[in-house]
Amino acid sequence: MTITLKPLLATALLASTALAGLSAAADAVSDAKAFVAEAAKPNPPWTGPTTGPKAQTGKTIVYVSADQRNGGALGVSEGVKEAAAAIGWDMRVIDGQGSVSGRSSAMQQAIALQPDGIILGTVDANEQAEAIRQADAAGIKVVGWHSTASTGPSDKHPIFTNITTDPLEISRAAASLAVADSNGTAGVVIFTDSVYEIAIAKSDAMAEVVKACEGCQILSVEDTPLAEASTRMPPLTNALLQRYGDDWTYSLTINDLPYDFMAPALISAGKPQGGKPRNISAGDGSEAAFQRIQQNFYQYATVAEPLSLHGWQAVDEMNRALAGEPDSGFVVPVHLFTPDNIQEDGGADLSYDPGNGYRDIYRGIWGVN
Repeated sequence: MTITLKPLLATALLASTALAGLSAAADAVSDAKAFVAEAAKPNPPWTGPTTGPKAQTGKTIVYVSADQRNGGALGVSEGVKEAAAAIGWDMRVIDGQGSVSGRSSAMQQAIALQPDGIILGTVDANEQAEAIRQADAAGIKVVGWHSTASTGPSDKHPIFTNITTDPLEISRAAASLAVADSNGTAGVVIFTDSVYEIAIAKSDAMAEVVKACEGCQILSVEDTPLAEASTRMPPLTNALLQRYGDDWTYSLTINDLPYDFMAPALISAGKPQGGKPRNISAGDGSEAAFQRIQQNFYQYATVAEPLSLHGWQAVDEMNRALAGEPDSGFVVPVHLFTPDNIQEDGGADLSYDPGNGYRDIYRGIWGVN
């Protein structure tokens, strides 16, 4: 009997390839589930600095906010105000009111006040590069919050350091939840805003996680201005529902703001508040987002940032800059809030405020206990 080996080998190779594909798909889902479990653990310990320069006295700082309607920028400003009072500094907030012209005007007002330092609240460094250069030339120290796409000192702008939870890890946590919760079958719409460098970095990172899941699909990436979310999101949500119907099972956004304006369209379309699409945010953890998650009202999760802690960190980093010392290098670990852990770590009070004693730690560093 003559046996032809080639067809048998081809069949074996096809079977092997299929098994490899199944294995890769299973790995993507299991990896996502493991990452989600770690990111959702309650009560993360303090991993920040415990030493640093004593309080520099008699200083004045200005917090320039991209838009105080944004829960992230607002929350950080409140943390900065609290920390500035603790360290003994004068502090003022100037609101950029969600427009390029408004942010430019806010930066010029801040520089004209001749403060010792300016803290940028989601003011994009590329957009305001010239104003940041002017501040530096005037001897004003600049610290950013969500101003560049990475943490730490900028190699492009005269920014002492940029504070954020690692945006790529935030994005990984949000997208991994969609992969894990769907068991590898998510149909995803991603919302971004190309005005902000950090927003593009986050949406690109979320897309990569979804693409690595063989059974998942990116239906659309929508570039829509955060500043116009109130007017853009309702009709955009309607259009996406008409286009994708029940295939749209998960939404991923760069922060919570778009979900502030999505519910009416979902209600009108007859979508149940705890159903699909499941809305997941890659930051910031606004009060409205926590409330929606608690009530299971058209938002399933947020990768919240500890806004008050970041405000205190911004003041500490500014103190290091004014003392002529290097930045602390501190990056807060990602923390994912879902209905299962929303009562922990400040979630019951509609914020992420870790109980790790950071206020007392910073007061101790500054010598103002």
